[in-house]
Amino acid sequence: MSRLYLLLLVVIAGAVLLGMAIAEHPGYVLFAYQGYRFESSLWVFLGLLLVVVAAFFVLRWAVGLIAASAGVVLPWSQRNRNRRARQAALHGQRDLAEGNWQQALHKLTRAAATDQQPLVHYLGAARAANELGEYAQSDDLLRQAREREPKAEVAIGLTQARLLIDRGEYRQALSVLQQLNEDHPQQPYTLSLLQKLYVQLQDWPALCRLLPVLRKRRVLPADKLNELEHLAWTAALEQIGKGELKEGETARGLVTGCWSQIPSSLQHDPDLLYAYATRLRELNAEDEAEAVLRAALKQHYEGRLAYLYGQVRSSDPARQLNLAHSLLEKQPNDPLLLLTLGRLSLVNEQFDKAREYLEASLALSRSAETCAELARLLAQLGETEHSNRLFQEGLKLERVPALLSEPATP
Repeated sequence: MSRLYLLLLVVIAGAVLLGMAIAEHPGYVLFAYQGYRFESSLWVFLGLLLVVVAAFFVLRWAVGLIAASAGVVLPWSQRNRNRRARQAALHGQRDLAEGNWQQALHKLTRAAATDQQPLVHYLGAARAANELGEYAQSDDLLRQAREREPKAEVAIGLTQARLLIDRGEYRQALSVLQQLNEDHPQQPYTLSLLQKLYVQLQDWPALCRLLPVLRKRRVLPADKLNELEHLAWTAALEQIGKGELKEGETARGLVTGCWSQIPSSLQHDPDLLYAYATRLRELNAEDEAEAVLRAALKQHYEGRLAYLYGQVRSSDPARQLNLAHSLLEKQPNDPLLLLTLGRLSLVNEQFDKAREYLEASLALSRSAETCAELARLLAQLGETEHSNRLFQEGLKLERVPALLSEPATP
């Protein structure tokens, strides 16, 4: 309360002092222009000037208030247009997330037409059109996005590739991604989509060429990358050399060339060794296949490789049998190795030993393949009844496999 009294006293004192100043020095102001004159005391002129300035600011405030009110009320105002665009974008993105493709397409297309940053709206609308099967409209929306946002080439290209993949147009998607990878090298998501497409298209040589880049850029977790690397090289070995050859190429040369490109850390992998030796056998390179398997088995025993070793028909079957004998000392109860020993004994015309090994293999595992091998041997030895029983057993276990090689006649 005391402050209010003090303020009132100050105002009264100021008014008294101003009145005394006006009474003592009224001043004089004169404006004259082409016969027009304005005369006034200085203090009256200053009062009028203050009123004019105050009126200007009041008028400005009133005009702003009227304009703001019109912006809220009038539907065609810029403010309302911006508000509707924001609502269309918000609701369109929600519809897109919920899978309401038709509503999302309509709302996001409208938002893209008015927003100064329309990229996300164009991409969402293109996806919605793609889901509706309106592929031409989807492509047109991406074209408009490029025109409005030319610097967003990577985002638009990746979206286009994903939409093409969704349509099942894998070759077109691959072309887009390869161009994108050429223009923007080693972009992680581009590389991720590329490796998925190579797997989908079973383009194993291309995937093998991409593997070092995937590892360098750490596109995949280490365990996933190792699994992919194993799959790619195994499939590449199985596939290479089976298509049309160029001039000067040979299937065997392509297979051995592929093997030489495999990282040394993978060249001891049993699956890869099995695939490589199998391809060599398919190309009648039996001695090369035998050398590969012999080196692998000497270094580390693997049942699958021992099984395949028994199917190889090299120029030196005695050496094969000797190696198999040496393996038996460490693996006496492996039915696959015993089957291999039986087969190699047949090739080396050691029929009694062959029977012994095959019977030992059957004792450990009732295999249709082993039944067939022993049944054939017994038939040639004249034990028809025993042979027939084994054939029947093998047929029950599994279809009798084709004879891999005719054993020598005892």
